[in-house]
Amino acid sequence: MKTRSDAPGVAAEGYGAAAEKNRIPAIDRMMDVLSYLERKPGGASMRELVEVLHLPRTTVYRLLNSLHAYGIVRHLPDGSYVLGTRLISLAARVLPSAADIDIVLLATPHMERLSETTGEGCKLSVLNEDGVVVIAASPGSRGHALAGVPGQRLPLHAGAASKVLLASLTKSELDTILPETLARYTPRTITSVKSLRAELTRIRRQGWAWDEGEFSTGVNAFAAPVPDRNGKTIAALSLPYLAGETDGSRLDMLRAATISSAGAIAADLPAAPKRSSTGWNG
Repeated sequence: MKTRSDAPGVAAEGYGAAAEKNRIPAIDRMMDVLSYLERKPGGASMRELVEVLHLPRTTVYRLLNSLHAYGIVRHLPDGSYVLGTRLISLAARVLPSAADIDIVLLATPHMERLSETTGEGCKLSVLNEDGVVVIAASPGSRGHALAGVPGQRLPLHAGAASKVLLASLTKSELDTILPETLARYTPRTITSVKSLRAELTRIRRQGWAWDEGEFSTGVNAFAAPVPDRNGKTIAALSLPYLAGETDGSRLDMLRAATISSAGAIAADLPAAPKRSSTGWNG
């Protein structure tokens, strides 16, 4: 049987024995459910959750009902459960160096202008533990424009936005977050950690990333970082388009527009408060 210390979603690291005694079991079980659903984007049934988490069926049923009422999980027609859209609005407010910034609200007009200018859809993504999550998207107007989906999870190493976010990390942070084995999604996926690190160095130097079908065959993308006022990347703006585009001037335009829009979003971010000897000053 799985014990509390190795149940998914529970991280006791950094907490002492006293704090461990004062945990709320119901919240721990709720996090077990959410953590499992996080790893199951296609959904999980009630029976599966009961078996994997070793919890009574009535307990899982009540947890799911409560989470569903708050929009934290969704109950699909086939009976399975997936993470709900309420998590998107919550995630948008938990960004490095921008805990009090509604970056989705700030980015939306810039993203809409980018889509209008290029005819392509665009999306805003952030790092989220062992992956990348889309927190905002703007649809394109072209007939074959690719639409992003808020809440979509992407792999760490495959895709323009993912590479931009990884490129913002320090060597020690990369050592911690990168897995030893990189999954292959298409023939163009970078599966060598050494090659990926070299690619990230190039991205840091040039200030943007290009995906030529690393995550989805037939889908290319440009991405640029959105830094806060201290220069730390807190999000990535990406513009996907169908592979096969051979017009060099249009590709240059798509890349330049993405970089410019990311810079415009960054320019709208408020300055970080200054720390004084007595606390934070606005």
